[in-house]
Amino acid sequence: MTAPNELRLLPWSGPEGKPCYLNTDDTAGYMSRLADNIEAMQLGTAAELLEQASETLDDENTGPEDLRRLAKDLTGALRDVHRVATSRGHLLAASDPHPS
Repeated sequence: MTAPNELRLLPWSGPEGKPCYLNTDDTAGYMSRLADNIEAMQLGTAAELLEQASETLDDENTGPEDLRRLAKDLTGALRDVHRVATSRGHLLAASDPHPS
């Protein structure tokens, strides 16, 4: 099994917003693939929101409600992308055969 410091941070939260972790050596297993797919969707959503944000901010007719909704959506996407980056950073550190 995976060492405790090598648990994979999953791209979703558990009860009360607490992080969820996966303990497995099988990177091709069902849960690992599910996490990979959800991470890919989250990153894709963030990329789409970035494009939308540029368009919204360039539009002089954008109102405060539109900006508030955009900020809320961007905050959620940033939270997801941060979790993906943290998870992947931990995976890279765990797989590094020559730690500094």
